[in-house]
Amino acid sequence: MKTLELKFENMDGKIVTYSLEQPIEPVDPAAVAAAMDTIIAENAFTSSGGNLVAKKSARIVERHVEDIELV
Repeated sequence: MKTLELKFENMDGKIVTYSLEQPIEPVDPAAVAAAMDTIIAENAFTSSGGNLVAKKSARIVERHVEDIELV
């Protein structure tokens, strides 16, 4: 499963990560940056360390899980 991770800096200077499942691919970096700007401008999310104040990074993370059959 793939997720889009958006990383922000909050007022305390700590990194806050929000994960979105099943991102649209290919990812449009300009659209991601614009969405992150909107999230910051509208105080759409809060954190324990205060409001989000800056974009830090964004990335696609893919996780592969394989079950092990126990005998």
